[in-house]
Amino acid sequence: MFWNRVEKYGDRIAMREKDFGIWQDVSWRTFGEKARHTGLALRSLGFGKGDVACILSNTITEWMFADMGVLGAGGVCAGIYPTDAAEQVDYLVNDSGCKVMFVEDEEQLDKVLEVREECPTLEQIVIFDMEGLRDFEDARAMSYDDLLALGREQDELQPEAWAECLELAQPEDLAILVYTSGTTGPPKGAMISHHNLVFQCVNAPHVLSQNEDDERMAFLPLCHIAERIFVYGSLYTGTKLNFVENPETVPENAQEIQPTLFFSVPRVWEKFYSAISIALSDATSLQKWAYEKAIGIGFKRADKRLAGEKPGALLEFAYRVGDALVLRNIRRFLGLDRCRWIGTGAAPISPDLIRWYLALGIDMVEGYGQTENTGIASILEPGEIRPGTVGRSVPYGEIRISAEGEILIRGEFVFMGYLNQPEKTAETIRDGWLHTGDVGEIDDEGFLKITDRMKDIIITAGGKNITPSE
Repeated sequence: MFWNRVEKYGDRIAMREKDFGIWQDVSWRTFGEKARHTGLALRSLGFGKGDVACILSNTITEWMFADMGVLGAGGVCAGIYPTDAAEQVDYLVNDSGCKVMFVEDEEQLDKVLEVREECPTLEQIVIFDMEGLRDFEDARAMSYDDLLALGREQDELQPEAWAECLELAQPEDLAILVYTSGTTGPPKGAMISHHNLVFQCVNAPHVLSQNEDDERMAFLPLCHIAERIFVYGSLYTGTKLNFVENPETVPENAQEIQPTLFFSVPRVWEKFYSAISIALSDATSLQKWAYEKAIGIGFKRADKRLAGEKPGALLEFAYRVGDALVLRNIRRFLGLDRCRWIGTGAAPISPDLIRWYLALGIDMVEGYGQTENTGIASILEPGEIRPGTVGRSVPYGEIRISAEGEILIRGEFVFMGYLNQPEKTAETIRDGWLHTGDVGEIDDEGFLKITDRMKDIIITAGGKNITPSE
């Protein structure tokens, strides 16, 4: 999928990143070259089909170069949160059987060096950013620049080698490991195949109306399935990716980029709302009055839409005036003026917050899914407004509710199972259905509502299952 896009788009911009305060373009051709050279270098170091590489880094372009290089070389890629401590790195490296570790900088390198002797499978460390490491020498570590140089040499020596590598991967092969939080034990490595990824990436953009003219930001952790699948989906559609400087600069970078699509978690949408509240505290009386009038009209219009009604002509006219004078400026301030929709997931969000964004003139798409189903299982499509629900099942999958009230998911996006845990896999996938562990309801129109977790279910003396919310 990725290599077809490299050939198709060539010198078109694939992604951008900020370097010394200036946005730098990365073409599809350059993206492909860096990924190819990464993969060829790894192969020359003895990295083969099925071997695991881990990436311990924030969301930066090098993450994607390494990721695509590893997959192209026939390997398996696993992300590690940059906030993880050395003990967690130790566990993940040993559980995955990691052979090559990519680290962002000196801080992440220190964690790996601290536990390396306890990780017998780890053979090579590759460092993206060598700042502060000029005098660092280690026989089992090298800079990413040196790795790329090795890859270029291999490319010149064996021009056909990469094409041969790409032919090795099969749809059913393991592609990525995504470690899920261990609420009842250590993290579990969810095994996701090439087919799982391609199936989701090919189908999801049609539901979300994403295309090659769109622009989105990349800043959530790539070791989480949500950001990983949205980034992969962008590779499929040719959507331009903008890698923010760091998580703290998301609001500032959004103002500069003005993306057309924006997916994030509820915490970020709450911060955007708070930014407006803070700005209003410093506003003049006239500005506050104008905002209250405009957003008040916006709420009336939003409530009509929430009720499934079309706003009347007079209300629509009043909204257009308020939008032109006030609301559009707020959207620009937030970096959301070009957004066709914004998306939220991975955690519950307040219906009041959805209503506020709707009043502002922005549709918020809410979805539901898990690592185990490669991201998206249900979605409120752009234009659908139903706070309190997470939309309908995507058309390329199925959702049903078990007799116990558990949400079950079926489709070609359901994962291969948990690494090294066949018993847990058998518990989770039964008769082709993924048992999510979530309790929910589906209404007459097919909209899904999440109500509880199965582990919180209480069985009464009469044998009835009830939830704490009841």
